Amino acid sequence: MNTMIEVDNVTMRFHMNTERIRSIKEYVTKALRGKVKYTDFTAVDCLSFTVDKGETLGLIGHNGAGKSTTLKLISGILKPSEGSVKVYGNVVPMLELGSGFDMELTGRENIFLNGAILGYSEEFLKAKYNEIIDFSELGQFIEAPLRTYSSGMLARLAFSIASIVDPEILIVDEILSVGDSDFQEKSHARMMELMGGGTTVLFVSHSMEQIKLLCNRVLWIEHGKKIMLGPTDEVCNAYNQGAIPN
Repeated sequence: MNTMIEVDNVTMRFHMNTERIRSIKEYVTKALRGKVKYTDFTAVDCLSFTVDKGETLGLIGHNGAGKSTTLKLISGILKPSEGSVKVYGNVVPMLELGSGFDMELTGRENIFLNGAILGYSEEFLKAKYNEIIDFSELGQFIEAPLRTYSSGMLARLAFSIASIVDPEILIVDEILSVGDSDFQEKSHARMMELMGGGTTVLFVSHSMEQIKLLCNRVLWIEHGKKIMLGPTDEVCNAYNQGAIPN
């Protein structure tokens, strides 16, 4: 099988200010005097794995484990402090709910804004416009500003835009857990359709049921480190039992 994603010895560090600075003026003054103190926080630590074409890899771990940071590194949103990330194909990321949206614009306007951010042409979005609205089931609310949307409505719009094409690599962070049960079922069906068409999927969820239903393999991360990588049932069972391998 063709490898679509290569994560090789990747480390991601963030420099965090340890002092409470109340204004830009105070920050500049302290910075010029060399009195701003930082500490390094390692979100991802020497992580390596590959994902093959058509595979669905689940990422699990407790809050703060480094899952979302890993997805952002693969999406190209972040650049690693060390190591390398190689991606062979176009990536459609569905990460933080509402990212790439303008809350003051209508749903219709955000279809074109968010679609452009994802790399879709205006001509393509016009051709797919009715299909996006039909899938989202937003109806007349498509003309309302996004600030009036519930989280479920926002999830429907985000998923409908992102999944309107067959991406080579789809990255999903918890978005399928938002919305009512009918839309979750509809999103799951669309995910299965994409996977059946050969799309490579990285999927983060706290729902072991969704992970077991969708994923071929699972990567368990804690404190940015790879704990276990292997068959879905094996890794999920170990995670549920808290059985960290030696």
